[in-house]
Amino acid sequence: MLALVLTALLVAQTMPPGVPPPAAGSGTGATGLTWTDPKSWTRESVSSPMRRAQYRIPGPGGEGECVVFYFGPGQGGDATSNATRWADQFEQADGKSSRSALKAKTIDVGGVRVVLTEITGTYRGGMPGGGAAPTRPDYMLLGAIARGPDANWFFKATGPRKTMEANRGAFEAMVQSIKSGK
Repeated sequence: MLALVLTALLVAQTMPPGVPPPAAGSGTGATGLTWTDPKSWTRESVSSPMRRAQYRIPGPGGEGECVVFYFGPGQGGDATSNATRWADQFEQADGKSSRSALKAKTIDVGGVRVVLTEITGTYRGGMPGGGAAPTRPDYMLLGAIARGPDANWFFKATGPRKTMEANRGAFEAMVQSIKSGK
């Protein structure tokens, strides 16, 4: 019983304000996505019910991370809104909008529509409504928003630019391995 209470408290602390966890069973089986983990990355236990996977990324600029988010049917927003929100988590040295620095393209991975994103600059991170996150200069985000059978899945890899550049191939291979509904 104590374990259930502690688990409920941990979940409540890691959920963004006002965001319910995905419905039980959603995003699994026929409604899920699968992929192959990059060999050089370390898979960790997820810290929130909205995280379907999280990884530590080693590299020459210091450690990075990749988180795979799934919010459930009708949740999480569209690809464009999320790519824009990710860009807004960065500042550019020249003071220009990070939205204009965002690179994005759409690809097809075995019938799954994926929007790839990339941005560099000073990363501020954080969640809307959450506390201020520390700024991290010379950071990079490699992102992929994959249209799953019942909702979008968000693959967000962030870290020092040198580390992310060194792991671009691993991130792209993971995205290319995405499969729908198993």
